[in-house]
Amino acid sequence: MEMGLALFLRVAWIAGTLPILIASVPWSRLHWFHDVVLGFAKRGKTMQPSSSKFTVPQKFFCHFYALAVIWTTFLLVATWLYAYNMAPFVSEPLQLSRFTSYLTGGSHSFWFHRSRSMKREQRYRSWLSVFLLLLMEAQVLRRLYESIYVFKFSPSARMHIFGYLTGLFFYTAAPLSLCSTYVLEVFQLATNLIQELIVKGKDQMQFSESNWWGFVNPLLKLKWHAWLGGAIFLWGWIHQRRCHAILGLARENSDQIDDYVIPYGDWFKYVSSPHYLAEIVMYGGLLVGSGCSDMTMWLLFAFVVANLAFAAAETHRWYLRKFDNYPRERFAIIPFVY
Repeated sequence: MEMGLALFLRVAWIAGTLPILIASVPWSRLHWFHDVVLGFAKRGKTMQPSSSKFTVPQKFFCHFYALAVIWTTFLLVATWLYAYNMAPFVSEPLQLSRFTSYLTGGSHSFWFHRSRSMKREQRYRSWLSVFLLLLMEAQVLRRLYESIYVFKFSPSARMHIFGYLTGLFFYTAAPLSLCSTYVLEVFQLATNLIQELIVKGKDQMQFSESNWWGFVNPLLKLKWHAWLGGAIFLWGWIHQRRCHAILGLARENSDQIDDYVIPYGDWFKYVSSPHYLAEIVMYGGLLVGSGCSDMTMWLLFAFVVANLAFAAAETHRWYLRKFDNYPRERFAIIPFVY
């Protein structure tokens, strides 16, 4: 079942990436396909105000991050509980007698035997997923805050309904890709824990016996690639926050809400869409943190790169058309390359 979910996610990322790659091929016979894909991808300043058919307000971006916060938080908590019970780093599992009985259909001894018999690598990867979901949680929380308080979306700014639905899918599938190997077991655990809470109430659940340090200590024992990936992620996270602040401030200081100005500062010195570049850096950090051994993570990263590079190219062309004095030394998204 878990492999079936992982296969579904892989197919979904491939299906999302291939049309963008085909549309990016500089061949005249594919120009029509490029225009179709671009029509789906356009939003905000790159979309004509008159193009209101099959569109929604761009301020609906906040829906992506509201969904992402709820979904990622659920996956994080459930995976953390799952990892704690399966962890090779602690000696005592979480003492929730009822839900272990529900989950295994047997006794505590069966659960303990199952935990000990699990492959060490699988148990390690469950803690690695907790770490990756923590990084994702930091990202979606900040993006939700920015979509509400930092960005000043123009009332006329629109995005295609297909792009809106793609965004909702992305922020459902991306966190899921971080724990897809055993997520069905995580769901089962969460379901039974909720049933236990409803039936018995929190006062009857034996959390007092838990070793709370055991929830954190295994994260400190992750391998070097996890911490390298976390550092790369943090680097991109900081620069994206700065670039979004620059964009938000530029709109705030403009004379009219529909005005656009040339942004300066931070990675804007090198590229037109540094916030997209920072996003690529962050997902590159997640890929490195995962150990670069999961095909689902590679395909997720490929989709992010293809999607953002395609959007950045159109944004770069828009800046060049809009401003005669636009810095010609800037690239679209990759400094000195593209």
